Amino acid sequence: MHVLSRRRGLQRAALALLAASLPFTAAQAADAFPSKPLTMVVGFAAGGSADILARLLGESMGKALGQPIVIDNRPGAGGTIANSFVATAPADGHTLLFVTSGFPGAAALYPKLKYDNQKSFAPVALVGQSPVVVVVPAASPIKDFKSLLEAARKAPGKINYSAGGGGATTTSLAAEFLKKDAKVDMQMIPYKGSGPALTALLSGEVDAGFDIPSSALPYIQSGKLRALAVTTAQRAPVLPDVPTVAELAVPKFEVTGWFGVLAPAGTPSAVVQRLHKEVNAALQQPAVAERLKSLGVEPGRNSSADFAKLIGAETHRYGEAIRRLGLTAD
Repeated sequence: MHVLSRRRGLQRAALALLAASLPFTAAQAADAFPSKPLTMVVGFAAGGSADILARLLGESMGKALGQPIVIDNRPGAGGTIANSFVATAPADGHTLLFVTSGFPGAAALYPKLKYDNQKSFAPVALVGQSPVVVVVPAASPIKDFKSLLEAARKAPGKINYSAGGGGATTTSLAAEFLKKDAKVDMQMIPYKGSGPALTALLSGEVDAGFDIPSSALPYIQSGKLRALAVTTAQRAPVLPDVPTVAELAVPKFEVTGWFGVLAPAGTPSAVVQRLHKEVNAALQQPAVAERLKSLGVEPGRNSSADFAKLIGAETHRYGEAIRRLGLTAD
């Protein structure tokens, strides 16, 4: 009996030691999360649409999680600098990536990326969707969308425009799709985000701009910018008097922007689920919902799996378009 008891004691000790050496279970990982402040990386400059929405979301989520969420702007190369940073970050849920709908096109525009946008990340949640709006300075002689196209046709390559973030961003791709479908030649001037792009537009450095209402709307409402058209299939509720590109020039033309949150691949599913829950909870808060509405963003309401499907579908769509148009990263 003494030997048997001792053997059982050794077995229990061995099992306890083994359990201590094993990684957290999903439930334990979720219970322990978050254990420190979180970082949400944004691939564009401060002041732009992605930055504005990331800060709005981060403030609300941080309160619910009991840890602050620090916004880390890492602009450049169409967001791929930020993407690369998060792809190699510890997969514990404490480092997140706030992306725009230009994210899926990066793989085609930058073929030497060290990450795969479908394999290197865990989709957390779709934050919201938004049109792209075509704008000009208030003092511009271009009074409407048809006038912009006419000016571009009269002087090919002379009309220049900004598209925050450049590269594979939805704003720049919307411009590229428009140039192809409307058969006009305009010159893009790249900037590291909507903030610098809008500054250039307001100063008259560029003739026109393609942007998201969340960053351009205050200037439209104040009369500093004139909105010419939106790229969604239907008029935007936040700009009901602004016609669509499809109405004015290119039937069936549609480009919809979106925003979302990703985590590094390998992040425990329970942590991803917790983050998804908190994103959705933040979007439903009256103050956040009202702010999104004022920025022209329709809150996302799908699952992490649905968001993953959206990324996959748009990776294919944007990739094909970029290759067809022959676009390359400068």
